[in-house]
Amino acid sequence: MIRPLIVTAMAAFLALPAFASDKEDIEKLMAGYHEAVVAHDGEKVKSFFLPQGTAWFTVVSASHKLRPGSYQDFASFVSTTKSALDPRHTELELRSDGTVATVWFRFQFMIDGKEENRGHETWQLVKTEQGWRIAALSYSSDPAS
Repeated sequence: MIRPLIVTAMAAFLALPAFASDKEDIEKLMAGYHEAVVAHDGEKVKSFFLPQGTAWFTVVSASHKLRPGSYQDFASFVSTTKSALDPRHTELELRSDGTVATVWFRFQFMIDGKEENRGHETWQLVKTEQGWRIAALSYSSDPAS
């Protein structure tokens, strides 16, 4: 009798959307990330990630080929490119328990006003004393033809 109640309670908890304050804070993190990329501020981009180490994976949609990467490499690209960058995020889905969170969204990565890449992206987030930080980032890559 107790077991079905526990399972039901866990299922209900897992189905809860993010706390309102988490949603607001994570949306601010995403906006700050976007602003840092547009401003070519690689150091600011780095500040959104856990310094202890972050997983970064690209999966090429057509071949399912996995390409490991790093936020440091991306931050270096952001800092050194002369091209205009504009990462766009839509269809945001967020789940949080106040300590860890997952964000899933569609993205378009625009370079010089043209779509360079698009796909789906997911961030695994951890709430630290400094606020939310990205612990893992994975995305499908469907390069524009």
